Amino acid sequence: MISYKDLGLVNTREMFAKAVDNKYAVPAYNFNNMEQLQAIIQACTEARSPVILQVSKGARKYANQTLLRYMAQGAVEYAAELAGDAGRIPIALNLDHGDSFELCQSCVEYGFSNVMIDGSHLSYEENIELTRRVVEMAHEHDVTVEGELGVLAGVEEDVQAAKHIYTQPEEVEDFTKRTGVDSLAISIGTSHGAYKFKPGQVPEVRLDILREVEKRIPGFAIVMHGSSSVPAYLVEMINANGGNLENAIGIAEDQIREAVKSAVCKVNIDSDGRLAMTAAIRKHLQDHPEDFDPRKYLGPARDALKDLYKHKCEKVLNSAGQA
Repeated sequence: MISYKDLGLVNTREMFAKAVDNKYAVPAYNFNNMEQLQAIIQACTEARSPVILQVSKGARKYANQTLLRYMAQGAVEYAAELAGDAGRIPIALNLDHGDSFELCQSCVEYGFSNVMIDGSHLSYEENIELTRRVVEMAHEHDVTVEGELGVLAGVEEDVQAAKHIYTQPEEVEDFTKRTGVDSLAISIGTSHGAYKFKPGQVPEVRLDILREVEKRIPGFAIVMHGSSSVPAYLVEMINANGGNLENAIGIAEDQIREAVKSAVCKVNIDSDGRLAMTAAIRKHLQDHPEDFDPRKYLGPARDALKDLYKHKCEKVLNSAGQA
C-alpha cells in the first residue's frame, strides 16, 4: 500500500472547498507521458494554480502503474523546484472514469489521492451501490471520490455514448447522500472527445440544470467533464501540415467561465491538449523533415501545451493565483 501523502500529493477535499468559496475551478488535465506532465506542472506553477493530474484506465496501462507512482512523485518535486520560495502548488492525482471497484482499489493502493468511479452506464440503483462501495473503500485511506450522474455523449478512449442523458436535478440530493461521494460529475451538454459538435451547431451548456443542482445541494463540489473547446486554429494547423481532422466545435470558453461562477470547481480538459501537441509536432516535422531526434519535436509540443494550459488557468478557469 502506497499512501498518496508519502508522494506529496493532496486529496480534493480542501482543494474543492476553497474553489467553491472563491468561485474558480481547479483544472484537471490528463497526461500519458513525460512531456505532457512537464507542461502541466510548468503551466500551473507559473500561473500559481492548483492542479489535478488525471490518468485514465488506458493511460495507466500505457504508462505502467509503477512508473506512474514515481512520475507523480517527481511532478510534486519538480513543482517545488520550479516554485522556489513561492512554495509548491497543491497537486492531486486522479483516476479518470474508473469503471470498476477493482480498478479504483488498485489506484488507491498505488498512491492516487482521488478516484472517479463512473457508474453512469448502470441503472440508478446499481450506480449508487457501486459508487457507495468505492467511497467506503477509498475513505478508509482518506482518498476522495468523484461519482457521475447522467451520461455525456462522445468518445474518448474507453468512454463512449451515442447521446446525452442529462442529469436529473431531483436525483442529485438522494445520490450524494446515499453514496457519500465528495464530488459529482453531471451531464449538462458538454461532450467527450474532439468531435463534440458539427460546424453550424451552437453548443449550449445547460446552465439551468447546473443552477437547479446547485440549489438542491448548495456548496457541493460539481465537476464538468468534456470541456475542451477544440480551437479551430489547432485543427487548421494539423490539417495544413498533413493531418486529416474533420472540423468540429467544442465548448465555448465563455460558457465554461459562466459555469465556473457557480458550484463547478473541477473542469476536465484533455482533447485540447492532444490537439495542441499534435499541431506542434506536425508543424515542426513539416518544417524540418530532416529531424529524427524526438526531443526536437516533442520539445515544441510541450511548449505549446504549456501555453494552452496556462491560458486555461488564467483566462478561463480563474484558478491562477489560487495555489
